[in-house]
Amino acid sequence: MTQSVEKIVLPPPFPDHTQLPDEDGSFVKNFQDHPQSIILTDSLTPILAQLHPDGQYAIGQDCGIYWRETDPPQAGAEAPDWFYVANVPPQLDGQMRRSYVLWREFISPLIALEFASGTGQEERDRTPLSRANLEPGKKPGKFWVYEQIIHISYYGIYVIGTGTLEMYHLMNGSYRQMTPNERGHYAIEPLGVELGLWQGSYQNQTQLWLRWWDQHGNLLLTGWEQTELERTRTEQAEERAKNAEQARRDAVGRLLNLGLNAEQIAAALGLTLEEVQQETPE
Repeated sequence: MTQSVEKIVLPPPFPDHTQLPDEDGSFVKNFQDHPQSIILTDSLTPILAQLHPDGQYAIGQDCGIYWRETDPPQAGAEAPDWFYVANVPPQLDGQMRRSYVLWREFISPLIALEFASGTGQEERDRTPLSRANLEPGKKPGKFWVYEQIIHISYYGIYVIGTGTLEMYHLMNGSYRQMTPNERGHYAIEPLGVELGLWQGSYQNQTQLWLRWWDQHGNLLLTGWEQTELERTRTEQAEERAKNAEQARRDAVGRLLNLGLNAEQIAAALGLTLEEVQQETPE
């Protein structure tokens, strides 16, 4: 008796970042989003270089985090304005990341930040999604997805219109709103930094910005700010040296007028005899 072998049809594999859309057709909501992301990434880079000497981390800026397969695919993704994931490669198989696909990466972002142009209602939406209320095209609330599905450890909502920042920390499976410290900052302990609001100018815009500080309350500088600081320090050092040179010349002249010889002046001012002679008129 011949037995027939039933053919097993395997389901298609879950798509990766190259097979999923990397945009949803919506516009960036305001002109601050792009420079706000840059100032966060730029100033945090030295800290990340210390934490990840192997370079294994990724930062997403308005990029999709795919957490379930849907039709259309974008319905199964959320795109934080800024997020950071530790211990993952910055590229995949030599290709630039197009999105972050949770079912292929398994590591949740440590922190996600939303820059809310409205009231923040969308960013606080806790609408759940379950089999009981599953409907075609239905999308759960962003807050609920970050908390219950993606499990992002720290979630921040910066409401640009009111200049307020809300920070949440995932504890025992639920977000707890954080309390700022005495500086008005929120400690992101795994990074060893604090997050808060800073009034100032960046890229031709003067307003409130999300910025990082170290644990001692020192502002983490961007590359441009660090360059300007070093330039200012150099100019101040040059000015001090110039003033010191002039003061030395004046002191040598005064002591000569008092009748001291070159050896006495050198001993009094802590100079070499040659230095005194250079300041002595012929």
